[in-house]
Amino acid sequence: MATSYRDGRTGSNSSGGGSMDNGKYVRYTPEQVEALERLYHECPKPSSLRRQQLIRECPILSNIEPKQIKVWFQNRRCREKQRKEASRLQAVNRKLTAMNKLLMEENDRLQKQVSQLVYENGYFRQHTQSTTLATKDTSCESVVTSGQHQLTSQHPPRDASPAGLLAIAEETLAEFLSKATGTAVEWVQMPGMKPGPDSIGIIAISHGCAGVAARACGLVGLEPTRVAEILKDRPSWYRDCRAVDVVNVLPTANGGTIELLYMQLYAPTTLAPARDFWLLRYSSVLEDGSLVICERSLKNTQNGPAMPPVQHFVRAEMLPSGYLICPCEGGGSILRIVDHLDLEPWSVPEVLRALYESPVMLAQKTTMAALRQLRQIAQEVLPPNNSGWGRRPAALRSLSQRLSRGFNEALNGFTDEGWTVMGNDGIDDVTILVNSSPDKLMGLNLTFSNGFPAMSNAVLCARASMLLQNVPPAVLLRFLREHRSEWADNSIDAYSAAAVKLGSCALPGTRVGSFGGQVILPLAHTIEHEEFLEVIKLEGMGHFHEDAIMPRELFFLQLCNGVDENAVGTCAELIFAPIDASFADDAPLLPSGFRIIPLDSGKEASSPNRTLDLASSLEIGSNGNRAVNDSAGNSSCSRSVMTIAFEFAFESHMQEHVAAMARQYVRSIIASVQRVALALSPSAVSSQAGLRMPLGTPEAQTLARWICHSYRCYLGVELLKLTGNGGETILKTLWHLSDAVLCCSMKALPVFTFANQAGLDMLETTLVALQDLTLEKIFDERGRKTLSSEFPQIMQQGFACLQGGICLSSMGRPVSYERAVAWKVLNEAENAHCICFMFMNWSFV
Repeated sequence: MATSYRDGRTGSNSSGGGSMDNGKYVRYTPEQVEALERLYHECPKPSSLRRQQLIRECPILSNIEPKQIKVWFQNRRCREKQRKEASRLQAVNRKLTAMNKLLMEENDRLQKQVSQLVYENGYFRQHTQSTTLATKDTSCESVVTSGQHQLTSQHPPRDASPAGLLAIAEETLAEFLSKATGTAVEWVQMPGMKPGPDSIGIIAISHGCAGVAARACGLVGLEPTRVAEILKDRPSWYRDCRAVDVVNVLPTANGGTIELLYMQLYAPTTLAPARDFWLLRYSSVLEDGSLVICERSLKNTQNGPAMPPVQHFVRAEMLPSGYLICPCEGGGSILRIVDHLDLEPWSVPEVLRALYESPVMLAQKTTMAALRQLRQIAQEVLPPNNSGWGRRPAALRSLSQRLSRGFNEALNGFTDEGWTVMGNDGIDDVTILVNSSPDKLMGLNLTFSNGFPAMSNAVLCARASMLLQNVPPAVLLRFLREHRSEWADNSIDAYSAAAVKLGSCALPGTRVGSFGGQVILPLAHTIEHEEFLEVIKLEGMGHFHEDAIMPRELFFLQLCNGVDENAVGTCAELIFAPIDASFADDAPLLPSGFRIIPLDSGKEASSPNRTLDLASSLEIGSNGNRAVNDSAGNSSCSRSVMTIAFEFAFESHMQEHVAAMARQYVRSIIASVQRVALALSPSAVSSQAGLRMPLGTPEAQTLARWICHSYRCYLGVELLKLTGNGGETILKTLWHLSDAVLCCSMKALPVFTFANQAGLDMLETTLVALQDLTLEKIFDERGRKTLSSEFPQIMQQGFACLQGGICLSSMGRPVSYERAVAWKVLNEAENAHCICFMFMNWSFV
């Protein structure tokens, strides 16, 4: 007897493939269910016409009523939703169970640490009266935090035979486990990091130990063997890692592996040398089935392979560190990471030593980077979601790694990669390096979209570092990203690649085209939005038709990370490279950009809304800075170091010309950054801390009076409802008006000269960047036609009323407005000064 299926109720009888009894469930044959399932996967929610078409096309369903087909699809969608929800809840439950286990283990470890500290405290109290001051200073060193390192450093040299290396490996394993699960290091919670089911993990940093150490515990949706494979490939996730060379591999009797490694790390700035390590790595399986990978520096071995000092590198020390990877019930892994380094801070200038003595910086750049890479890869192997956001395909991840690595290569300029330093021009602020090696030039010959190639046989890099005071890196980075015109020279952007083909007459700066603005096209971002990969399109670059080689649009692939002010110790980077419009996956990249590293990682961050607020002071001056809500006064003085590196492809015979251009360009960028940093500094806000508007200039107050007087003259009503007298009150009221007020010049190509707060918000710009926007750029095609027809009326009658429509912000976002008014603004002599637009009831679409 055939198996039957029931689904839905019906009030009618039917015979055939699907038998129906009055008031009972319909019974479907396996063939009918198979047909319906097949149709469901093709169209889960068919319309009435589609359901009737299904019955006609599938004879086996011909005896089933369309209404019943509708009920079956409804029930099928409901079962699918319930199945997905049940699967999601099971995954959440497994995650919570694992996190609970992790937290309980962490709690046990903390209790042990508290007990040991209480015991030590009592011991020290008993001996306080009987010990000398010197003895007290020595005894107050925590046995927990320094004993292991002191014991290790006093070991006699070990024989580098397999037995001797195994002894070192076993000792390393024991010390690593005591840090990962025990009390060998006094751990404190990472500032700003709160553990939870949706957080990256439990992050801790060292307190009072030798060197700097960071520790992380987290859940990863990958199997332990896959986790181990990714973590051992350090260059794939650690952006500062230049290379890891496996010198020797020794299997052990217990099934483990001992590897001798030589590792190089890039220097983060031009002010410090790079680091390298001579390491032993031990991989094994514990009795409970957990995988463990532990590492330490080799320096007490004899009769074995030694790695001599390498030019341009400082040999740093890795204290017992590693990864403990435990299988998680239901799939995935519980991961514990310990990074413990002595980065030899003595070898860098004193101002930079905080970078090498900060466990927060180590946690952000190394420990958390490993966790984030694992979580990102785990997310990518999941079934695709509807929006696609939160996913970051491996190809795009590879592009971001190429950008970061290329920037590090340019910033470090190692001689074994072909870089040589050019002589300076008498000033040491900018260093010029040249690279003519074939490996560097491979694939760098770009072809513009108009078909003209830009050939080159050398690459030049101009780099510099500068110290910034009292400017949060995230704030400065967001300004540089959003307002490229404040620091970039669009003629250099457009002509640098073409300078070779046209000769010296085409060097950047010989002709200046107007900057049409930038459009940011997002490509991907990481799960926690700490890193963005995007394409920047610069529009309106070419206005000279005789320059056939000049592209009218220029594209950059851009990597942006560290934009969150609340992330303590985060390094902020903006790295970009010109690309062809075709944007192939293997597109050649010549990265340039900025890196801003905080030197005071423990300082509180200020408000994330400061970028646009403070940008207006670049023109108005320090008295014109807008306040930072209520956070301007609580930002303590902080320091950061900014490193700039820009690369240019050129022909070797033009080396001197390009070098001179590059020096001048980087110096102009430094001056622009200093100007921006001064405006963004919280100290510049104090004079007008209570006002969110550009006061302090008589010109702005006068313009406000002209705007209101002209509006009353032409339209017969008051623009503002004033509560007091004086130009300052008029300007304040106009600034806070909810309607967007914009003033533009009366030239052949009108550009904006002033806007109130609503106008800046609508155009997503600042008073400085506002001057790069033309009137026609903010209107769509319909709006431009309307403006063209109404402009004569504005000039003759003095005003015009415009119907509602759509305009565009500087970021390319559409903005709808209900209606708009335009009128001439007259000065004291009744001459036309500018044209003012007011957009009413505007909102982003």
